[in-house]
Amino acid sequence: MRRKPVSGVSAATTIHEVTAGSDSVLELLPLVFAAPNEALARAEEVLGSDPPPLHASVAHQVIGIWQRDWGDLRIALHHLRRARELAARAESADREADVLAALGVALVHAGRTREGLKALERGVEVSSGHTRARVLFRRAYASWVLGRHREALEDVRRSIPVLRQADDVIWTARALTLRATVHLALGAVERAAADFTAAESLWDTTGQEHDKADAVESRGLAAFRSGDIPAALRLLDEAEERYAKLGTPTFMLNIRRCEVLMAAGLAPEALAEADAAIGVLDGIGGQSTRKAELLLAAARAARLGGDPHTAIARAALAVRLFAGQRRPWWEAHARLVLIEARVAAGRASGRLVADAAGVAERLAAFGAPAAPEASLLAGRIALDLGWTADAELHLKVAARSRHGGPPLARMTGWAAQALRARAAGSGRGVLEACRHGLDVLDAHRTTLGASELRARATAQGAELAALAQRASLDSGGPRRLLTWSERWRATVLSAPPTRPPADPALLSGLTAFREIAARAEAARMDGRPVPALERDQRRLEREIRSRTLHISGAAPGGGHRFDPALMLERLGEDVRLVELAVLDGRVQVLLCGQGRVRRFEAGLLAEAETEAEHVQAGLRRLAHPGAEARLPVVEAAGRRLEELLFGPAAEHLGTGPVVVVPPGRLHRVPWALLPSLRERVFSVSPSASSWLRSRDTVPPPGGRRVLVRGPGLATEGAEVPELADRYGGSTVLEYEEARVPRVLEELDGSELAHIAAHGTFRADSPLFSALRMADGPLIVHDFERLDRSPYRIILSCCDTARFASVGADELLGLVTALLPLGTAGVVACSAPVNDAAVVPLMLALHKGLSAGLSLAEALRDARAALPGDATHQATGWAFSAFGAA
Repeated sequence: MRRKPVSGVSAATTIHEVTAGSDSVLELLPLVFAAPNEALARAEEVLGSDPPPLHASVAHQVIGIWQRDWGDLRIALHHLRRARELAARAESADREADVLAALGVALVHAGRTREGLKALERGVEVSSGHTRARVLFRRAYASWVLGRHREALEDVRRSIPVLRQADDVIWTARALTLRATVHLALGAVERAAADFTAAESLWDTTGQEHDKADAVESRGLAAFRSGDIPAALRLLDEAEERYAKLGTPTFMLNIRRCEVLMAAGLAPEALAEADAAIGVLDGIGGQSTRKAELLLAAARAARLGGDPHTAIARAALAVRLFAGQRRPWWEAHARLVLIEARVAAGRASGRLVADAAGVAERLAAFGAPAAPEASLLAGRIALDLGWTADAELHLKVAARSRHGGPPLARMTGWAAQALRARAAGSGRGVLEACRHGLDVLDAHRTTLGASELRARATAQGAELAALAQRASLDSGGPRRLLTWSERWRATVLSAPPTRPPADPALLSGLTAFREIAARAEAARMDGRPVPALERDQRRLEREIRSRTLHISGAAPGGGHRFDPALMLERLGEDVRLVELAVLDGRVQVLLCGQGRVRRFEAGLLAEAETEAEHVQAGLRRLAHPGAEARLPVVEAAGRRLEELLFGPAAEHLGTGPVVVVPPGRLHRVPWALLPSLRERVFSVSPSASSWLRSRDTVPPPGGRRVLVRGPGLATEGAEVPELADRYGGSTVLEYEEARVPRVLEELDGSELAHIAAHGTFRADSPLFSALRMADGPLIVHDFERLDRSPYRIILSCCDTARFASVGADELLGLVTALLPLGTAGVVACSAPVNDAAVVPLMLALHKGLSAGLSLAEALRDARAALPGDATHQATGWAFSAFGAA
């Protein structure tokens, strides 16, 4: 809920106008935004003591303000009308004006705009001097709510000098905060920052705790508008903590956090937050204006989250509410989202071109920063309909935003410029615009410290990357397509995640999470109910994730660019690298080796994904004895997968090692099942650039080896004792010694690590995917705190090679957390496996490593050494080598 305070003591109600004891009653008005619940209780006490009209007017106004901002608007309107009646009986014009201002704002929030503005106008007419300045502030606030930004600026401009002259610190700070907020709505970030700074210095001299919380929230909004998402999330969380201490709902905070979450690529979370806030607001009979804004936020989140039908429903309702509330600025924004959602649902038409163009004109007239988005939308729809002249008209307008403003606005401009170039048949122009747009997004991503945010942010460049790939295919050779495929693939792995030097709160949260998760797991094994423990676990997960998202990124790096010539040189004559790009839903195979890049066309990505799921189901069955009859079915599925993924390129792989670089959506393919790879040395890498970095990674000195086995394995990690005998002098952590702090300490900077532990993959929250240790789960967030992860690491457990595909083509999971931290090679599993069959595979793998083989070579030989039954074969197929060590 909006935290702009809109009431207070009327300065013109002077001491001689009231009876003895008035001062304490008048203090209730500023107390509403210092200690809201205390002010409410004291106002109710005043009304219970048969007060004179003036005192009763103040008490009713306090209750009305409290109900207006944090409760039931119907109750608020009752008390504020009663307060006005009592002010008239007290014959205090300024008292009546003050109440009229509070009442006017309440009516506006109730959607009764005409009545509200009339009450505010009357308040201005009957007041003078200092009181009139406060009424003007309230009218400016109402104008801001209605989207009438120029009128808001005019009223606040008139009020600030008077408030300053009266040395009215509280109301001056409120006016400065409001002016800053209006500046932000108009895109004037620097002016807003100056006003926020001035307001905050004033708040520091007061005890207005709610106003102070609002100032923190406002700084969060300013950080977001300037492009600093981690700072915005941190400040909004701090504001929420402050509001929670005061016990008041924070619907405006919900709206603002939804904006930030969407910009961070967390649209599903934004939708959940908006819908939950709407439920609370409806339950208390709260402000109609805030409900409309929450519906707009929910519509945007649903559209970004790929749910256009939900977006259409939410946006259509928001449009109706905004129209009824006489809020054309907001209505135009809701109509933009409604049109975007209809296009996403496949309803593009000539009518929508006109609608989008009309919305663009209205937004431009309002000075809204979203105007270029609407012009881009109109141009995109027109292009799809073949209306090139209309498209050029709209895209030209949208392209102007590429030269200034926040990062996402500039990206909108460059996307428009790329589409203009494509329509004009200029492949070079498309690539130039895409390069500039992706450079903007690169710079934006460097401000994000959390790997999750950096990965999700890439979705904002997906259209530019796709346009560039198509243009490079049309106008260039396979080498250019490879370069652009690499330009936006697995970029989050290009640098390690930024870690705070020391964060006691985060470490404490991780320890508490581990303890609760271990207790919950023990209770499940004993058959005891765990709902309370699960609630605590989810709460701690939210706190941990929140703190990691607050981390700001490091300074931009040197701008490394993928060099296909260097990669071909490193591949040499024998090694082949197979990069799979996807254009228009079809797999394009880029086969690199012997100094050249060749392109082959394979099958449809959707069919390959479906086949991969069938294979996964088959491997799950084969993990259990008695499913031998499924083996031919799984092998046949492997042949179909090869046709879909490699196509004719499978005949040109040569006889040497192969590096497979799949798109994120194919991360679950068990590559060893493909006939052309089954008996070959091969490894998997998220990108060619990642493979090159892994290849150039130097092992740490000392050759330290660490062997870990966690609890609850069917075989009790039977390979670990044998490996301890093979690697004399290695560090062995088992039973109670296999606790997370000690395991992390030993893993840091080791040359080889083998972990036998139960693995769990969390599709809903991939960075909480875990390996079970004696004291609880070892999660991805723990690994990200390592200074250097093991040079080679072998994970002999289920699901450790599963990932969540996010952003444009990014992967979140355990393996991808290790690769940027110094790990050059990983062996991990992409499917459930038979624990007993894993033991001989691991022993054979380490035999090869002891002989000086790479992980990929040792894994190939280990598969060949397994017994020929279905269970052992399926186990071998489920493991892959990642990286280049």
